[in-house]
Amino acid sequence: MSHSFTKGQRTVQTQSDSIKLANAIAEGAVHSTITDEDRSFIEDRDMFFLATIDADGRVNCSYKGGLPGFVRVLDEHTIAFPIYDGNGMFMTAGSIVDNGEVGLLFIDFEEQMRMRLNGVASLNFDDLLLLDYPEAQYIVRVEAREVFINCPRYIHKLKMVEHSVFVPKSGTETPIADWKSNMIEHGVGELLSSQDPTLTSQERD
Repeated sequence: MSHSFTKGQRTVQTQSDSIKLANAIAEGAVHSTITDEDRSFIEDRDMFFLATIDADGRVNCSYKGGLPGFVRVLDEHTIAFPIYDGNGMFMTAGSIVDNGEVGLLFIDFEEQMRMRLNGVASLNFDDLLLLDYPEAQYIVRVEAREVFINCPRYIHKLKMVEHSVFVPKSGTETPIADWKSNMIEHGVGELLSSQDPTLTSQERD
């Protein structure tokens, strides 16, 4: 089987009389490599949800957004995506350093489909892929362990209105987040990172 069930999962499966179904799905749907169909689905997405585990075993779930193709399939085992400017807490990035176990959930709300990808992530500070992502701070690479399509029946059908204007693009100046501009206006800009693009060269000095 591509998936090894835990004792707790087996307990609930036994209670629900779903062991045979669970085994069949794991055998037929869960795979450890990224297929051409998986690649197409992943690289068409403009967002996903990412679950990480920190050094204390606490789970964190975050939203990651970009333009379609911002998650790349590098080979049948590996995907990569950028970490863009955020609030400086680096809960997701830090948890990847603490514990590389991650779970990604990709959803196509218009076609009502979803895919899970579980694996081991690494945070890369000088990855060559940084050259391909304007304003990216770091690159995350994930070695896939399990890839599988989930039942889509509870996915609400939604339509895309527009992509966020804050997603970095080549040749386009990215707007500054209002909350960062407000920090500077209220005299607490020194709390921002010295590398923050919000700060002018004079403010950095």
